[in-house]
Amino acid sequence: MRAWSVVDPGPVEAGPLRLVDKPVPVPGADELLVRVRACGVCRTDLHVAEGDLPVHRAGVTPGHEVVGTVAGFGAAVSGFDVGERVGVAWLRRTDGTCGYCVRGSENLCPASSYTGWDADGGYAEYTTVPAAFAYRLPGALDDVPLAPLLCAGIIGHRALRRSALPRGGRLGLYGFGGSAHLCAQVAMAEGATVHVLTRGADARKLALDLGAASARDAYAMPPEPLDSAILFAPAGELVPVALRALDRGGTLAIAGIHLSDIPVLTYESELFYEKQVRSVTSNTREDGREFLALAAEHSVHATTHTYPLSRADEALRDLKAGRFDGAAVLVNDLS
Repeated sequence: MRAWSVVDPGPVEAGPLRLVDKPVPVPGADELLVRVRACGVCRTDLHVAEGDLPVHRAGVTPGHEVVGTVAGFGAAVSGFDVGERVGVAWLRRTDGTCGYCVRGSENLCPASSYTGWDADGGYAEYTTVPAAFAYRLPGALDDVPLAPLLCAGIIGHRALRRSALPRGGRLGLYGFGGSAHLCAQVAMAEGATVHVLTRGADARKLALDLGAASARDAYAMPPEPLDSAILFAPAGELVPVALRALDRGGTLAIAGIHLSDIPVLTYESELFYEKQVRSVTSNTREDGREFLALAAEHSVHATTHTYPLSRADEALRDLKAGRFDGAAVLVNDLS
């Protein structure tokens, strides 16, 4: 099969990915073989390609927002049929026995592994997934708008819950890409007032079109104090900016897997009055199931820009440069 491989992690402009021939993967006993139909382009893929995340698998194929069909399965799998549509997301496997897994925090499992980082992902004709970590997908949505829901949507949902937003509260979103524009729709459907702070004019327009109360530059102050904020942009310098925008008792959730260094914080203006900072680490399968149900209930939709899978490197360059709003999705043209 044809697949993209991270052959030399580094700046995406220098071409760290190469389109290569790889064997069609053989599913393990508890795994599905999935023929890829569409794969979302996530900022985490960019971090893997550029080496911001340390190499876990040499020559890995990125991609963890996969919509595909079951093409085969291992001997221990039951309950899936060939041809059935499934989703493959970031969290690939956990041990299921550690204290974190037992208490329902499998996202913190020290033995966890991830699609497109520890194992080859969806920038390819085929990928595999443990059957227990595959998502059954609603039939109403097409492949392309579904793909970003499988990571951008799920992580945005966990970040929203981690932000401790009170009912009817005021939420600030810093950065407005694939994850934030899905998170905003859920928050507004649940009664929140959403203010968007982001650098891109197109992203600010999209925010207003979706119903945000305001959309300003990332370093501007929102028009009112915030009860909660979520930092989606991987820019540590925005942490004090967001903290200053919080009302007393407010919470900032940092949603990214990678963040540049945070400047020194000033206690009086940025942390005092019981403000909180929380990180977000991956997600649980329950987060995924809950979000997909909410997305169907509230008609959450991704604003998408499609690229052929054969141009995945171009999609990552455009993501880094901020050349599109919403999310990019690769459509398999390799088979």
